[in-house]
Amino acid sequence: MRKFLVILDDSRECLNAMRFAAMRAARTGGGVQILSVIPPEEYNHWIGVGEIMREEARERIEAHFEVFAKWMRDRQGVDPELVIREGEPVPEILSQIRDDPEIGILVLGAGTDKKGPGPLVTQLTKSSGTLPVPMTIVPGGLSKEGLEAVC
Repeated sequence: MRKFLVILDDSRECLNAMRFAAMRAARTGGGVQILSVIPPEEYNHWIGVGEIMREEARERIEAHFEVFAKWMRDRQGVDPELVIREGEPVPEILSQIRDDPEIGILVLGAGTDKKGPGPLVTQLTKSSGTLPVPMTIVPGGLSKEGLEAVC
């Protein structure tokens, strides 16, 4: 089964990427894998404090995942899987793609502010010619109706 890999983070554009991945998976018989990466700066503290922060980050990720997963199951009939990795986001995304041969498409949401599309889109488009899978960039400002029209 082809999986759409979508990144769960705290960005606003993440929502449209999740919607797009779920709609495309539902329409093509694919699956959705949601990846969240805990950056190293979040847990590089004293051992005890670092462990507590790591656990809190995981709990926050799992809570956000459940919101998206419920919507995907209820509205699209897609049961996503959650993967949590620790490290720098771009290398971890690339590692996840290499580690799971069923991943067929990377889905990213593009930001709408004046700073640009966001750090993941910026970094990954620079190496898009060497990515092992196609990348779909979903505009953060696209409406639900617009998403439905293109899916």
